[in-house]
Amino acid sequence: MHEMALMGEIVQLIEQDAQMKKIKYVKKVELLVGTLSNVLPDALQFAFDVYKMQANNCLTMNAELIIHIEKAKAVCAICGSQYEPVTKIAQCPACLLPSGNIVAGETFRILAYEGSLTHENYIGS
Repeated sequence: MHEMALMGEIVQLIEQDAQMKKIKYVKKVELLVGTLSNVLPDALQFAFDVYKMQANNCLTMNAELIIHIEKAKAVCAICGSQYEPVTKIAQCPACLLPSGNIVAGETFRILAYEGSLTHENYIGS
């Protein structure tokens, strides 16, 4: 499950940014995950829950993970039709050729996080 490693990197990036901004405790994390990004939202949530129970990071015990899903979108290079592909290589429903250029759905990034200087449910050190 590579989502555990991905979440570890997310927590590390947020901690680095939070330290620069003098934020000690992170209460909310928002991510954007594309349907073609090869990242499973349920596995990300599981990994987040594991990380927030550990005492060596900035996440509070009741920290919340919000995952926004970006639907896949492709534009056919031949006929210009827009469609929602199920895989990265998909057949255009209009001209039936596998010539779509993916324009959305591969994104995986941190949108935002929310934190504070104090938090009563913080379990980190």
